[in-house]
Amino acid sequence: MTAVINPATEAVVAQVAATSLEDTDAAIERAHVALASWRAVAPGDRARLLRRFADAVDADVENLAQLEVSNSGHTIGNARWEARNVRDVLHYYAATPERLLGKQIPVPGGVNMTFNEPLGVVGIIVPWNFPMPIAGWGFAPALAAGNTVVLKPAELTPLTAIRLGELAAEAGIPPGVFTVLPGKGSVVGQRFVTHPAVRKVVFTGSTEVGKQIMAGCADQVKRVTLELGGKNANIVFADSDLEKAAATAPYGVFDNAGQDCCARSRILVQRSVFDRFMELLEPAVAGVVVGDPAAEATEMGPLISAEHHDRVAGYLDDGTNVAFRGSAPDGPGFWFPPTVVLPSGPTDRIVTDEVFGPVVTVLPFEDEADAISLANDTEYGLSGSIWTNDVGRALRVSRAVEAGNLSVNSHSSVRYWTPFGGFKQSGLGRELGPDAALAFTEVKNVFIATD
Repeated sequence: MTAVINPATEAVVAQVAATSLEDTDAAIERAHVALASWRAVAPGDRARLLRRFADAVDADVENLAQLEVSNSGHTIGNARWEARNVRDVLHYYAATPERLLGKQIPVPGGVNMTFNEPLGVVGIIVPWNFPMPIAGWGFAPALAAGNTVVLKPAELTPLTAIRLGELAAEAGIPPGVFTVLPGKGSVVGQRFVTHPAVRKVVFTGSTEVGKQIMAGCADQVKRVTLELGGKNANIVFADSDLEKAAATAPYGVFDNAGQDCCARSRILVQRSVFDRFMELLEPAVAGVVVGDPAAEATEMGPLISAEHHDRVAGYLDDGTNVAFRGSAPDGPGFWFPPTVVLPSGPTDRIVTDEVFGPVVTVLPFEDEADAISLANDTEYGLSGSIWTNDVGRALRVSRAVEAGNLSVNSHSSVRYWTPFGGFKQSGLGRELGPDAALAFTEVKNVFIATD
């Protein structure tokens, strides 16, 4: 049994049995057997089952949110949004079975058709930072395309995934079609990589582990989708609404205590307005409400674990130039204050590494070319923001920055109806959006001679 800890209180909230290798194999085999009947379900009936699953999630939003607060330390407002995101993603992809269309291609001497066939069993490995939505981004399009799913939640945060598995069964999703397997990544996740019946692995997590999964899947030419790390830039030009840029900057990086691959953890500010921006940023950081994640007014909760707290703290030492900090509670819990750092330069470790905590660096830049160069000076390329009132500049910089998801005068990275994924070492493939279900299919071409 694995103890599940509330990161805000350090209390044990549940004990969860870890799935063994033998049980993992048995679940994969059940999913493989269930595949034939699930892919044969009429498109309209599969759509109705997914909508019933969405409705079951909708009826359970508050319970799911409370589970996430106690398990992950997410604020109650964020946790409700995350549960509703699962509902919305299920509804969105419930339209897929009746719209997953092939093509008729004109050819001489016959008729040529393409079909989008399901891959088979899909293994989904979910991280601890956003357990509910990231699970839904994987299983909803996979199920809609006719695949069966085995899902491994993170060891630290299994509770909402387990509940989603129960809701799927209550909604009528057949046995073996969607199975949640809590346990160790070295056991369950690794078996997804090596088991020949698993035809695709979807992984969200660190770039280091993503590389290992990709290498393992290569042995069987197994499909992968990888959403990995990020070190995203928030670029603030002198012609922007500086007050709004500074007021919103904390929420671009400190949301979920900075435990977000999309966190804008590098703020780049045009030198001519650098000092004014810092003056505006300080009260905005001080105003972030850090505390009990179950309280409605709280804006930032704790870090996920003591180990992760120590890792984040390890980036700050006596030589770190901390410009200012927000507040954090005393007492039990893995609390860390929102922290703003003025590094010595763009090569500092705190600038280049994904800290994955409520720590942001601020650096000046000279002009548009310098901003683009600094923004791209990273191995990652997931997300970012551009603040300017010049439409031409917004388009130029958006095209030049090497990242998969950019927002202009905003910090929004995720909409379930638009594609999500990264450049460079931030990942491979795209989730969400109208084409996500296609990533869970193989294209089959059929030619029928007519002469």
